[in-house]
Amino acid sequence: MTEHKPAVTENPWRRLSALTDARIGLGRAGISLPTRELLAFQLAHAQARDAVRLPLDIDRLMAELAALESPLLRHGPVQLESQAGDRTTYLQRPDLGRRLSQQSCERLDELGHTGDTPVDLALVVADGLSSCGVQQNAVAFLEALLTDLDSDSQRWELAPIVVVSQGRVAIGDDIGHRLNARCVVVLIGERPGLSSPDSLGLYLTWGPRPGLTDASRNCISNIRPAGLKASAASQRLVYLLRESRRQQVSGVPLKDRSEDSVIEQGIENFLLR
Repeated sequence: MTEHKPAVTENPWRRLSALTDARIGLGRAGISLPTRELLAFQLAHAQARDAVRLPLDIDRLMAELAALESPLLRHGPVQLESQAGDRTTYLQRPDLGRRLSQQSCERLDELGHTGDTPVDLALVVADGLSSCGVQQNAVAFLEALLTDLDSDSQRWELAPIVVVSQGRVAIGDDIGHRLNARCVVVLIGERPGLSSPDSLGLYLTWGPRPGLTDASRNCISNIRPAGLKASAASQRLVYLLRESRRQQVSGVPLKDRSEDSVIEQGIENFLLR
């Protein structure tokens, strides 16, 4: 009796796919990918494109932010926009996404605290390159962060949360400066990958002012259900905020040692074998 071979030759490495979203051990059908893997790749590519192109639901996000309950929030969220008037301009002119529109500048100056005692922290939410990353993860992260800051031994005074459409990371420098904030944290949708269209990133800058470069920032990335959980990201950010305020620096001089206890407690690290 003739034995029929399966149409798809499975790859023994495929069992590792249970541990990662990376494409590994896809198998083959002849010399090509199996149809199911090709279709999955096309779906992931479409999801990545949608993450970049689909607009952020600003009204929904503003309502969710307004519903946040914390003694640290004394004002409602503020909606602003960059100089990139639409998505196509935003993608083609990154420089315009780093600058506030004139109307936004005027509105922010009305809320600013220039000449008064500075606030400790300004929080900025920008759509960036993944609207779904912001839509799905920003509020959950802020809930965790506000809880951690409220229970922290140090006192934190916050500026109103600012939401920016068509914004890039550097726009937080101008916002933090106009709000007279010692530190600014920008929550932004990260450039989507083929297995991570919903990733949120954080960028912390001490002493924000226009003209700073990425060397002045600390980044925490891949915040999403399948990546770094909101609670863990909040704890890491609070550590960086404490150290940034203590040393009055951010970026290259500020080292993230929030995970040093893993080694100090003797937990085996496969990188040290």
